[in-house]
Amino acid sequence: MSAEESADEGTDDDGPGIREGVERSSGDPKVLLAMNAVLSTWFAWVVVWGLDFLGVAALTAVNVATLALILFGVTYVAVLQ
Repeated sequence: MSAEESADEGTDDDGPGIREGVERSSGDPKVLLAMNAVLSTWFAWVVVWGLDFLGVAALTAVNVATLALILFGVTYVAVLQ
């Protein structure tokens, strides 16, 4: 019997598992906003770096921040829908 099979055969008297905890967790909105900000900034930097590499746009803090704010706003609105 593999470790995966033995983990799937757990008894119900072990208490709530990770699945039940994840399904009931609403998460902390501050963490989600911080993750959105960090990932939007990182993605914006990658996109602007690529555009700079192609000679389309300059890699400046203003360009990265502008695209990061746009991405942050779009993802924030998309999640609320």
